[in-house]
Amino acid sequence: MSAWIKMLSNQEASENLTNLFDLVKTPHGTIDNVMRIHSLRPNTMKGHYTLYKSVLHDEENCIPTWLQETISSYVSILNDCEYSFANHWKNAEYLINDKNKSDLILKALKKKKIESFFSGKELALLNYAEKLTLYPKKMVKSDVDNLKNLGLQDGEILEANQIICYFNYVNRTINGLGVTTKGDKVGYYNSI
Repeated sequence: MSAWIKMLSNQEASENLTNLFDLVKTPHGTIDNVMRIHSLRPNTMKGHYTLYKSVLHDEENCIPTWLQETISSYVSILNDCEYSFANHWKNAEYLINDKNKSDLILKALKKKKIESFFSGKELALLNYAEKLTLYPKKMVKSDVDNLKNLGLQDGEILEANQIICYFNYVNRTINGLGVTTKGDKVGYYNSI
């Protein structure tokens, strides 16, 4: 079983759901469980997919893609979401394309000692991610001002904020419904 609730198969899908399945297919032509979990309520699948694509795969984003995936991985570690971590760390490793560097980053993320590898803007974004994920009520204007003082533009701050918020949403969807990677091809780039 790859979730605690029913997920409709391709054969059980209505015409509308079949069209959505076609929309949400991965680059390798499969439908990941994180999307299929919405099959009983196709409108939430459509909304989830639209948000996902705008947050992580928009050509207008300015934050480097490897860092977007690293932020995603860190939020997933903080939320103890194995599904998202498995997928997005695999993506980050692919994009970093340096085994020594990715091993050091992974160690820093897993130990929650991000300052042991990161500095400057990258460290500030990961600290922002940690605080927003674990202590959202404690967020204050100076958290954003700190990012601006390091040279991040408002659009970049918004990008990071949306990545963090998206992963808090999706981690809770996955953990709350027991979604696993069983049957999925892990990683967005694994067949490209």
